[in-house]
This record gives sequence, C-alpha cells and structure tokens, in this order.
Amino acid sequence: MNAETELKFRIAPRRLSSILRDNGSSGRRRERSEQTLVSTYFDTSKHKLRRHGVTLRVRKVEGRYVQTVKAGGTGGVTRGEWEHEVSGANPDLKKTRNTPLEDLASRKLPRKLKRVFETDVHRTALERRVRNSKIELAVDRGRISAGRRSRPVAELELELKSGRVADLFRLARDIERKTGAELDLRSKAERGYQLVAGSGGGAQRAEPIELKPELAPREAFRVIAHSTLRHVTANADPVRDMDAEGVHQMRVGLRRLRAAISLFADILPQASTARIKTELKWLTGELAPAREIDVFLKESIQPITERDVPRRGARAIRAKFSAERQAAFRRARDAVASARYRRLLIDVIEWIEAARPHADDDRAIAAYAADMLDRRIRKARKQGKRLNDLDPMQRHKLRIRIKKIRYAVDFFKSLYSDRNQKELAGLADRLKQIQSALGSLNDFMTHREMATEAALAAPPANRRAQAFASGVIVGQEREAARELMSDASKELHRLRRLRVAPGK
Repeated sequence: MNAETELKFRIAPRRLSSILRDNGSSGRRRERSEQTLVSTYFDTSKHKLRRHGVTLRVRKVEGRYVQTVKAGGTGGVTRGEWEHEVSGANPDLKKTRNTPLEDLASRKLPRKLKRVFETDVHRTALERRVRNSKIELAVDRGRISAGRRSRPVAELELELKSGRVADLFRLARDIERKTGAELDLRSKAERGYQLVAGSGGGAQRAEPIELKPELAPREAFRVIAHSTLRHVTANADPVRDMDAEGVHQMRVGLRRLRAAISLFADILPQASTARIKTELKWLTGELAPAREIDVFLKESIQPITERDVPRRGARAIRAKFSAERQAAFRRARDAVASARYRRLLIDVIEWIEAARPHADDDRAIAAYAADMLDRRIRKARKQGKRLNDLDPMQRHKLRIRIKKIRYAVDFFKSLYSDRNQKELAGLADRLKQIQSALGSLNDFMTHREMATEAALAAPPANRRAQAFASGVIVGQEREAARELMSDASKELHRLRRLRVAPGK
C-alpha cells in the first residue's frame, strides 16, 4: 500500500497555466511531464463500494492499464492507495487481495460491477522542492462523464512525495495568495458520483459519518471535523449564487464543526484551536444576517400580508426587509469569495491534520462518546427543570447545549448497534423538538428587535402603517411563544440518558 498525501484546489481555468511557471519563491522548477489519463470508475448499481468508503478505477496510461483501489477518503489529506497493472480495461479482483476491497469481493461482485463514470484529463505535472520536501504539482484539464451528463475539470493537485506535511501547506498558501486557488475537498470520484445522481449544483446536506469503535478520540475527531468541513465547502457555490438553502447549509456545517470542537475540547490544543474558532466565528457572523432576515421575511412578514393588515404597512415593511435581505446575501457571497475564506480552509485542514492533542485519552471513542453524552444530557436536564425561570440569554445557552448534544448523537450514531438505533433515534427526535422550540423563541426575540427598529426608523409617510404591521408581528409571535415554552418544558422533562452504550 502507498499512502497518498495531497491537497486539491479549484482554480479559474485562465490561471491554470501560471501555476506551472517557476516563481522562484517556493522552490526550483523540475522537468514537466505531459499525460492523457482516461480513468473508468466501477461500482455496483447500488454503489456498494462507495457506501463502504472504497473506490475502484482502471486507468489507461500510455497503452498500459493500471487498477487502483483507494480508501480513507474522509476529506483528509492522506488516503490509502493500492495499484496493480492489469491486462485490460476491466478490473481484476484477484489483484485486490490485502486491500479494503478484499472483504467486499464476493463471488457475485465481478458480475455486479459496472462502469459508473469516466474521467478524461490532460495532466501537466512537475516537481517542486520546498525546503527539504519534494512536492508534485499537477494541473488537470478535461471532463467527467456519466452517460450523457458531463462536467469540466480544471484543478490543481499538490502531492507530497517526500518530506514534511508543513511544507505542503506552505506551498499551498503561496499558490492561494498568488492565484486565488480555493481548497476543494471533493475527489474526482465524488464529483463523478454526484454527476450520476444528478446533484452537486445546489445546496448540500451533511454526509453520514462512520466511526470505528476502536478509534482513539483524536482520530475520531479528525473524521468528524473533516466531514463537517466538507459540509461547509460543498455549499460555497450555492452561497455565491445567493441561494437561501445554501447559506443555511453552510451555517449548519459551521455549527457542526464548532460543536465538534466544543465536544472534544479537553483533548484539543488550546492555542491553535482558539485561532481556528475565531475564524469560524467570523464566517458564521458573515452568513448570519442573510439567514435571519430570510427567515423573518418568510415566517413573519409574509403571513401578515394574508391577514387583515393595512396593505400600505405590509408592503412597506416587506420592501424594507427585502432590500436588507439582498444586501445580507451579497455580504455572505463576498465573504465566501474572499481571500480570508480561502486561507481559513487551508488553516482549518492543516489544524485538523497536524495539531497535537492537548491531552491524551487512552479510551477508545466508544467509551469516550458514552461518557460525553451522559454528562451533557444530565446537565441539560438539570438546567431544563427551571426553564420558565431562565432569561432569554440563559435559554439561548440551553438551546446551544441541546444542539451540541443533538450533533453528538449524529456524530456517534455509527458506534451503536442496529438494535439500539431506535432508542438513539428517539433521543435525537426529542432533542430536535427541544432545539426547534427554543430556536423559535430565540428567533422571536430577534424578530421583535427587527420589527421595533423598522417601526421607529420608518419614514413619516409610512410610520403609522408600518408600526401597525410591526405590532401585528410582535403580537402573533408573543402568542406563539407561550405554546413553544410549554412544548420545550415537556420535552426537557422527558429527556433521558441513553440506557445503552456504543457497540452493545
């Protein structure tokens, strides 16, 4: 097995050629190599290999056929790679021994395998020496095809051939600064599967997380953190397109990553983690107004246009916040198009890969997760017993605590046996109901401030009508708040610790 350590970047096609020029600051230019690489990816009709985190391809290289099995693609910079030369364009499963594919290679698998998609790229590569490390730069131009569907490929790969991972990131930052290259956590295989599914252009939801019970907590955190970062980056284009669901999903990805940092805080390095948290908080803040105003328009302003409210006031308040919504979405778009965002991606993935743990925990993740969930559920139940006595800020903190537990359940779901999934799903559903109720209460506080500000700042000609419309919004949300408090209180009283441990 070879360990492939690489970073992949998306870059404007017009800037690809400049990547291969010797800029003198990052090392010496080596001989270029030019290749046309035609790769066919194989899987079953139900994508069994993909579901198990394995890819199988056969690549034609200068008249030879090379079969490659890859695994460990959880968004990290290092993956396992097993290569063998084969006699033709189809896979030879006899040459998958001692690979992750061996356990999946049943007698029926050869008959079930079929061509799923193909990549046809022209690769220009050269070697750079950065300090004492050797790094290959490869520029790929071409297409991914699946039946009649196809998408262009224009990307840069940096592969560490020898030396230190720190030098790989050093070169990555130099290239980002000069060309605006943006880290892309998707492999060609992943984009191929998206093409087959007809997805990939719109907002993307979180992917399932698979953890092995024997993993150390630090390794489990890496898997979780990479997955959440992938959720963030998968929604960059929808945010640039000012898509509301894309903004929402990127915010969810950021919240999940920040929750993971909080859940594993006792083992993460404090200094470097604080810096990462600051940058993640910045990006979350840039996206927040777009989401908040979008929800306010849809859930509070739109309903009053259908009630007995003066049209003049309803139109005025709707026009005001529609304009603010556009400005907020432009702010989110600009943040994701900024150099600060591109640097954030590089910083976060290097921190995930290279940061040394603050403290070692000799337990496996199964035991660590069980203890973590137990402690956090007990604290949430204790605080929830006096929900009616909490002020808005305290309720907000309780909501965040509940949200972190819900994310933890999602992160650790794969550690529990099939027969215990029902209890886990019940806990997740209860947490979701509590989070939803407390979240709506928090939204109401924000909406009240927005409606009041709108009434006070309205021009004289619209002030009375707009104030009336604002009052209707505040009134209807105050009425709904009482029911939400009751619902949240009931579910908090029913919240129970899990009766089973992971793997049992």
